[in-house]
Amino acid sequence: MKQVSLAGIFPPITTPFDANGAVAHDKLIANIARWRQTPLAGFCVLGTNGEFPYLNDSEKLEVLTTARQAIPREKLLIAGTSCESTRGTLELTEQAAKIGADVAIVLTPGYFKAQMDAQAMKRHYQELAAHSPLPIILYNMPACSGVDLAPETVIELAQSPAIIGMKDSSGNVVKAGAVIRVVPAFQVLAGSASFLYPFMLLGAVGGVCALANIAPLECCQLYQLIKEGRLEEARQLQLQLIPANTAVTARLGISGLKKAMDWLGFYGGSARLPLGPLDQSQEAVLRQALVDSKLTPA
Repeated sequence: MKQVSLAGIFPPITTPFDANGAVAHDKLIANIARWRQTPLAGFCVLGTNGEFPYLNDSEKLEVLTTARQAIPREKLLIAGTSCESTRGTLELTEQAAKIGADVAIVLTPGYFKAQMDAQAMKRHYQELAAHSPLPIILYNMPACSGVDLAPETVIELAQSPAIIGMKDSSGNVVKAGAVIRVVPAFQVLAGSASFLYPFMLLGAVGGVCALANIAPLECCQLYQLIKEGRLEEARQLQLQLIPANTAVTARLGISGLKKAMDWLGFYGGSARLPLGPLDQSQEAVLRQALVDSKLTPA
């Protein structure tokens, strides 16, 4: 298994759709071309913000193919290969590897939530580690999957050379610290720009941040300030970015993120049903959040 550094900022990029609801590959290429002009370390494709549960298998492979063609080889392509079954996840991971993905990121399966205990998680990820052609990143997002990886489970899984890191979107700095303390070489990524600062102070190597879709320069600047030890500047920027980050994640979700992209010169477009558009009051909230975070003028 090749060694892969996850240091830096990775946007979990959105999947653009046209007016008929089909994947707009030309818009995907255009967005990537603009993101490429920033210091991003790579791209997470088919993550939560890529609306991966709403794409069929052929669409997923087509999106990965387009992304690989548009992303330069020196930038990582982290492919979301999450399926509810271990078999399905492994099959999609194998296909992603053939397309040219560098790493796979795998969300905890959660449909049978009551049975998704630590033993189930270990069975799932250890089987993937044994057979995956790509390094694996654990993806802990209890708000969506309903499953929260315990530090003890992560520490055990981190013993596998094929499992190289974890994106933790829970925001639990105590958990992140517990993992980093025991396995300091394991690469932890903040799953949101809202807690990039405290995670990196504990030893996280970077972040997979939805906010980087609309504020890649600011997210990369925050990362660099922390790396350089300019902590007061980093703290101020972290606080500045919280309103916008909250708006395009927990508060307004993918529809809010895509609307902000449209306003800031990217192509956002619509989310897929059953996700719906923002109403006027939500748009007002989003605009104010972007102003508060200094991403748009007042």
